[in-house]
Amino acid sequence: MTSAVYIHIPFCEKICHYCDFTKFFYDEKMADDYLIALEKEIATYIIEPQQPMRTIFVGGGTPTSLNMRQLKKLLFIIDFYFDISQVEEFTFEANPGDISEDKIKLLNSFGVNRISMGAQVFDDELLEHLGRLHRIKDVYRNVNDLKKNGISNISIDLMYGLPNQTLAGLEQTINEALSFDLPHYSSYSLQIEPKTIFYQRYNKGKLHKPPEEVEAAMYELLIEKMEQKGKLQYEISNFAKLGFESKHNLTYWDNDYYYGFGAGAHGYLPNQRIINLRPFPAYVKQASETGRPVLHTEPIGRKEQIEEELFLGLRKRSGVKFNTFEEKFNVSLTSIYQQELAQLRQKKWIEQDQYGIRLTKQGQLFGNEVFAAFLLEQEPSLT
Repeated sequence: MTSAVYIHIPFCEKICHYCDFTKFFYDEKMADDYLIALEKEIATYIIEPQQPMRTIFVGGGTPTSLNMRQLKKLLFIIDFYFDISQVEEFTFEANPGDISEDKIKLLNSFGVNRISMGAQVFDDELLEHLGRLHRIKDVYRNVNDLKKNGISNISIDLMYGLPNQTLAGLEQTINEALSFDLPHYSSYSLQIEPKTIFYQRYNKGKLHKPPEEVEAAMYELLIEKMEQKGKLQYEISNFAKLGFESKHNLTYWDNDYYYGFGAGAHGYLPNQRIINLRPFPAYVKQASETGRPVLHTEPIGRKEQIEEELFLGLRKRSGVKFNTFEEKFNVSLTSIYQQELAQLRQKKWIEQDQYGIRLTKQGQLFGNEVFAAFLLEQEPSLT
């Protein structure tokens, strides 16, 4: 049964220089049209209102860039189609500086119990270079406002490997972020993605990331500092106090099913991955007319499911469990990958015990090479 839903709200007040997510400059009329189309799409899949969900994640873009009227409409749509009383984790993404106390109170009144905030870096000069609108003071104000209004399950995102960022500068950012003693932190290295301002600068030789060895040192520093403060790494890029791991994101890493609604959203349903149209006019037109604004449906057979079980599961520090794998696929992991496991153990990129396999700390630095080892030429036979 599908018990998780992702809803994409693509509007932003400003487009960050590094971002390649589906996003558009906020416009009131566009946002109104989008919400009408979004409801039509949701209604096409969720035939019976009040469907139980374990997790709901509203991301973007910046969902809180919607005005109060639009935010209330979005929350009413969610409340109508999903049984909020059954939801364990209801997350909204927000940017510091754009989530007012009135919006916080509204979110709280509809059962939103977790906020994921893009702080990125505690350095106002670097924030400006990233194209961010907020400044450090906005993070302090918003964290205080959230706690004051009943939302204490807060996660903040950090970035490293940024142009002009030093190891000492990252350490200062991590220390300041940890001073909030929040239950959850995520951190990602900068990726230079096509169709971004940073990509254009990089191609012209006007943007330089730190050397690979410095970026690796940044990642190791991040893990060390987080663990010192009781924020345990439970996934390659995520750290949490025990019990505050993101239930929604674990849906992805556990290779479980989820709905994906909105422009550019991805959903994973039995035997298929559904990828939505990204352009605003195309999404709104198709969703409004048919309720299925689909760009592409990708069949997911048993071979692909096995590969993804490894790619996604190994992102978790707990790794992939032998018994879970065999229950899902009716074949043992070691019978399929005996040679590959031996080679990865020899390189000290994975650890293996009687329960399963997991990446070593060194293996986390070579994740893509590890994942490539689990690509299959053909579907394994059942045992």
